Amino acid sequence: MFASQPPPPSTVNGVRPSDVAVISSIGLHMHRRLVEQAEDVSHDLQNNKGTDVDRDWKLVLLFVQVDRLCAVKQPQVQSVLQTVVEEVDDALQLLSSQLKRTIVSVALWDGEQHKTCMDANSEGEVRLLRTLLTQSLQESLGELLVKRRWYNDRDDFSVSLQDKPLFTVPVSSSGKHVSEAEATQQTDNLMMQMWTNLLQPTVGQHNTDDSGNIMTLPCPTEDRPFLRTEGNSPSNSPSDVSPLLLPFIGTEMPCEDFSPSASVPTSVHELRPADINGVAAVGDSLTAGNGIASNNILDVVRQYRGLSWSIGGDDNLTTVTTLPNILKYYNGNLTGFSVGMGKEQSPQAFLNQAVAGAKSKDIPSQVRTLVKMMKNDSRINFESDWKVITLFVGGNDICDHCYNSLLYSAENYVQSVRESLDYLHKQVPRALVNLVEPLHIIPLREMHMDPSLKCPTLLVEILCPCVILPKPNSKAFQMLDDINRIYQRSLQDLVESGRYDTRSDFTVVVQPFLRKIILPRLPDGRPDRSFFSADCFHLSQKAQTLFARSLWNNMLEPLGNKTSQQDFNADINLKCPTKTSPYIRTFNNSDYRYTPSPTPGPIKNWGSDFSCVDLVPSDTVPMSVNQLRPADIMVVAALGDSLTVGTGAKAKNFFNINKEYKGVSWSIGGDKDLETVTTLPNILRKFNPSLKGFSTDQGLPKQKGFNMAAAGAKTSDIPAQAQALIKAMREDKKVDFEKDWKLVTIFVGGNDLCHYCIDQNTLSPKNYSHNLKVGLDMLHKEVPRLLVNVVEIFEILPFKTVHGKSVACSLVPRTSCPCVINPIENSPELDEIKRINHEYQIEIQHLISGDRYEGKEDFAVVLQPFLHNSFIPHTGKGEADPSFFSVDCFHVSERAHAEMAIALWNNMLEPVGRKQSYNNFTYDRSKIHCPSQASPFVFTKINSLPRPPATLPPTSSPISTVPVPRCPSSLPVWVPVVAGFVGLLAGITAAYMLFSCRRKDKVQRGVEMKATNF
Repeated sequence: MFASQPPPPSTVNGVRPSDVAVISSIGLHMHRRLVEQAEDVSHDLQNNKGTDVDRDWKLVLLFVQVDRLCAVKQPQVQSVLQTVVEEVDDALQLLSSQLKRTIVSVALWDGEQHKTCMDANSEGEVRLLRTLLTQSLQESLGELLVKRRWYNDRDDFSVSLQDKPLFTVPVSSSGKHVSEAEATQQTDNLMMQMWTNLLQPTVGQHNTDDSGNIMTLPCPTEDRPFLRTEGNSPSNSPSDVSPLLLPFIGTEMPCEDFSPSASVPTSVHELRPADINGVAAVGDSLTAGNGIASNNILDVVRQYRGLSWSIGGDDNLTTVTTLPNILKYYNGNLTGFSVGMGKEQSPQAFLNQAVAGAKSKDIPSQVRTLVKMMKNDSRINFESDWKVITLFVGGNDICDHCYNSLLYSAENYVQSVRESLDYLHKQVPRALVNLVEPLHIIPLREMHMDPSLKCPTLLVEILCPCVILPKPNSKAFQMLDDINRIYQRSLQDLVESGRYDTRSDFTVVVQPFLRKIILPRLPDGRPDRSFFSADCFHLSQKAQTLFARSLWNNMLEPLGNKTSQQDFNADINLKCPTKTSPYIRTFNNSDYRYTPSPTPGPIKNWGSDFSCVDLVPSDTVPMSVNQLRPADIMVVAALGDSLTVGTGAKAKNFFNINKEYKGVSWSIGGDKDLETVTTLPNILRKFNPSLKGFSTDQGLPKQKGFNMAAAGAKTSDIPAQAQALIKAMREDKKVDFEKDWKLVTIFVGGNDLCHYCIDQNTLSPKNYSHNLKVGLDMLHKEVPRLLVNVVEIFEILPFKTVHGKSVACSLVPRTSCPCVINPIENSPELDEIKRINHEYQIEIQHLISGDRYEGKEDFAVVLQPFLHNSFIPHTGKGEADPSFFSVDCFHVSERAHAEMAIALWNNMLEPVGRKQSYNNFTYDRSKIHCPSQASPFVFTKINSLPRPPATLPPTSSPISTVPVPRCPSSLPVWVPVVAGFVGLLAGITAAYMLFSCRRKDKVQRGVEMKATNF
């Protein structure tokens, strides 16, 4: 139907995918100029005997890396940007002069994703800078191609610029090394993106459903069957019109009484504006001032801190409207505000410690830095001065929520804010904290739905995908609105708990003026772009002015009657203190009574609630491990070390720290029931009450079941444990060794890392993998009907942050784990342990990802990665939460065992390639997932593969992201080659993140093959 018939098309605008005979690439060599690579490709194509260079149509993919821009200082960006554009121009001119019948598709690529960019080190700021640089380069290349008329001066050659750069999605939002599964997911996404970019665009084309579960390869359509060129699919030319930004937007001060209190107040509830001596702020780019006065994309990287709504102090109120400039009318000696431009470390920033790209998890560190500065700066009398601190964060959390809903959950959001406020409450005297609710972000979407506004939507899709990408009225859209509102309510609940009103000189007040946003509009009804910076994402000075006025007015409005919407179309005037209400409003002077949410009672146990309905086994005992339901599992067992035997899990004093509480062990314990003790066996017993093998009570020998783990065990002990397990199961009369389905969980490696520095040869990563392989080989050879969970080794360095005052906390970690606990921070010894830790993870991934254990239908090994990116929960004091640890500060408590059990079970119900690779240790009795009707089995590598399109399950079921082709038979066989190129890109990216070094392998310059229809 779509296939072209010989002879091939004569014009470049009529080339279908199946007409292309040769595909080549330029730009994958890290250290060679583009023109040199273009010369090589041209030479290879002209000398390839299998190609008719004059007759065959060729596709050349030219990749342009963004990394070079990130590696320079900000003043050099413009010149380097011009150099990159000139290099692309040179390469394109060479190809145009030497090749016939060729389409060149230019694509930006974010390459190796270095951890720094233009001196930025924080994860969020690096992402922001990379995105802005990418957009600027995209626009510059677009301008070049318009200037060159797309090199389309003849019918057999054309250049197109791909609309969307190959920009990897932040699947590992923690900033740590991505897992092999995450790298695979990135490869799939990039392949889909590139293939879509190559085709003529179609209206309403989507690659994923609302749940992001399955991708379908888009196909050429009957009315748009060609590869994209400027001739058959004209692009929107870059706009040379920048939004009008007024250089100064001042405000008239209507107030008359600027007097302070008769004497310095001792109560925050009697604080007048003129009593305030200092201002400070923490937050993200909206407080850092990114792009406030920018009239081009590249300038958005600049931070205009002196114009920032809550903390800027440039000029005065008649020219620049900010909270400090309002307060200067009341106190000419006000200090703390930022001036001019610069980053948070610059002297001009002063007490504006906001960091571009920051999320809520970054605020505690900002707060600690801020407090340290206030204590040490002579301009601040830390004990006597009254201070107003504004905290505003949450937008970036919402922007990434759909990719990591647990990490950016409302619980984790409010936990970070609570930790920050707790620290301020403990450390800072005489302070009022403005806690500004996250803005209602959904109206921002409208800026990117009207093409006439010429907003750089691509940039915002990268910066804030979870806001821009969901389809209207979709499940993803509803989740976005829900989490936005929950974030807002959670701050109200936090403050109304009363925890920050325990003394008279400190309080926190929620300022809700951003709870509802009314978008600014032009007379014709379209959104008014002048309220936004050049990226249509950050705010211009017009919007910052309204923010400042609204914040001031909120501060003077009583609790219970505060303005809770920001109408950008309204003319907002400043309010003034009155004789009857001269104070900054607090709950006390507003005569407001908190209505806190009901305080939950004390946690009595670490059990879980269970909501699964379908608990039945298979109709007949399954023959294949790939059709194993939870209720089919008859026997559980475990191998490992002290974490599996439950050492010290319930210990209350020093004398019990070595006692083994096997009954609460996360992977094998069976004490009481699930409602009281959360373990994997207790979950499985809901499906099969006759389950055998679990441990009970405090681990007396006759009650240990098939828990073969031993305290202090290393990986070298696993073969012996495996042999002992096989023997025990064979001899147990309650076990039908041949017919019963068995589940074995293996978790080991902590003791190997703890003692690596003492015996590096024996405990090498290769030996770690080898010992596991020997144990798995035994199980594979001797045990029928077996599914093995191998739990990936955690990141061990966070254990250094666990501290306690007891003697056990001082001695046990140092003696039990000397190679991790004893080295000082940033020492070579610690760096070596970190490297070996990651090599352990890589080795285990390689062992299990291969086909070594795929020879038997009744056997499978599955890597469960929930500890791959592990972090330790912290309290409001910034310290590791002791409730997750035993009294020795080394072994984990029953609470941690329960969290690990939930994470393991949920991993088992997630398909390979889509498993959660981080822990989320937040208390919630309802976190246990359930098998679905569409996916009732425990996931293995085989049953994680996509199903035929004709029988796709409902979108709610967790299935693989491997793209499913649904195209007609004319789809050329070189489509997988495109996927191969993108695989190289994602492979390079993943390798960098996995190994923290440059890829040393040579990347093949081009791939060529004759097209064949199928």
